[in-house]
Amino acid sequence: MKLNELRDNEGATRVNKRVGRGIGSGKGKTGGRGVKGQKSRSGVAIKGFEGGQMPIYRRLPKRGFTNIFAKNFNVVSVGRLQAAVDAKKLDAKKTVDAAALKDAGVIRREKDGVRVLSDGELKAKLTLEVAGASKTAIEKIEKAGGSIKLLAAAEQAEK
Repeated sequence: MKLNELRDNEGATRVNKRVGRGIGSGKGKTGGRGVKGQKSRSGVAIKGFEGGQMPIYRRLPKRGFTNIFAKNFNVVSVGRLQAAVDAKKLDAKKTVDAAALKDAGVIRREKDGVRVLSDGELKAKLTLEVAGASKTAIEKIEKAGGSIKLLAAAEQAEK
């Protein structure tokens, strides 16, 4: 086998149809597009048009809505917090809040707050200030000797 003998497998590449190259080719003059009309012109794609049949986006019922007041939380597991403490990215002695988690690289950007979930185990004694946490996550944090302050609940109490 030599470099000049390298070839694609048979049928791996197709020769392009040369459209509009004379009547004898069978694809001359109008180039297989028929005569006149919207679809014979260049740059036309009729998206969603199903030939007069009721399009799928009109056949299916409308459902649901987007809540404009919904909060978008960063979700952090208890196990992820422990991993950050073990890797010495989080200082267990200081208060852990969204800014500390961002500096540690646990979350990429601060959204509407951090919500702690109970996936994984926690050995470190942490003081957390977060927007929310699941019941089991709070139990795990307090069992490890830490404390948690829920900011979202405090904000609601002020209002």
